[in-house]
Amino acid sequence: MASIDMTVRELEAYAPEPYAPDDLEEFWTRTLAAALAQPLEVAVEPYALELAGVRSARVTFDGFEGGRLTAWYVRPDGPGPFPAVASYHGYSGRAARPLELYTLAAQGIAVLSLDCRAQNGESTDGVVRPSGHVAGWMTQGVGSPERYYYRHVYADAVRALEVLCAFPEVDASRVATTGVSQGGGLSLAAAALSSRPRFVWADIPFLCDIRRGAQISERLPYTEISDYLRSRPSLEDELWHTISYVDLLNLADRVTCETVVTVALWDDICPPSTIYSTFRRIAAPRKSLRVLPYHYHDLSYEIAEERLVALCAALGARPSG
Repeated sequence: MASIDMTVRELEAYAPEPYAPDDLEEFWTRTLAAALAQPLEVAVEPYALELAGVRSARVTFDGFEGGRLTAWYVRPDGPGPFPAVASYHGYSGRAARPLELYTLAAQGIAVLSLDCRAQNGESTDGVVRPSGHVAGWMTQGVGSPERYYYRHVYADAVRALEVLCAFPEVDASRVATTGVSQGGGLSLAAAALSSRPRFVWADIPFLCDIRRGAQISERLPYTEISDYLRSRPSLEDELWHTISYVDLLNLADRVTCETVVTVALWDDICPPSTIYSTFRRIAAPRKSLRVLPYHYHDLSYEIAEERLVALCAALGARPSG
């Protein structure tokens, strides 16, 4: 099997040292305490599309330290309790809408899909960040760990789990996270930072081993970092210090629930070495890496089937109706 990055044998042996800051634990303990203490201010409005056997809604709640977030919620008919899934979307995209969530809900699973702040959905970002940045989100606020864009997005992902688990029909003991690319990274981040998930399926995740991604990828979003450093080379140490707090290479050992990760060997957006190195550090006693030998930054229909079956099995879902 060929790889755009390393040979498979090299990928399996690749084990870079984490570069976590000394105060990583304190940073996230403090951030999560604030994120969980901040009122959610949830509002729910029915969604007009009628789908057999389920109910749909548009949900809004306050983002961490600013902004108003939008999510889409689809749940089976009936009183529950239902297992639940939090779904996160890819970089610069938007959350899956009710029709796209129907398959999960039809299996007896409540699902909440979050629009990331200020990307291509309806969520807004009310945080003021110092200094300029390259177009996109990777370098927004990168001069300060406290103001960095992804600190707030990770906290939003955790708050979305709290919104999901607060619905009376949801069984909060049976919750999973999932997503593709940035969404795969956020599903891992949520599992690293919250005790809610009992299962993660993370597809071709972004935000893994970010330093290597920026060093070898010639594609967005990682080139936002290299573009930034070409114009501001004196800020490289500052940038990597900030990013060290959110790099999943440094957070992976906090993921302890059952985890499945997919990796594509021809992926030049999220290079396979970044995913192999992060997967190696996941602490879950039950974890598996699903290797796609001929895929780029894409997934097959078969993977979608496997993901659905695995989510249902992990959550003990029973089809509705």
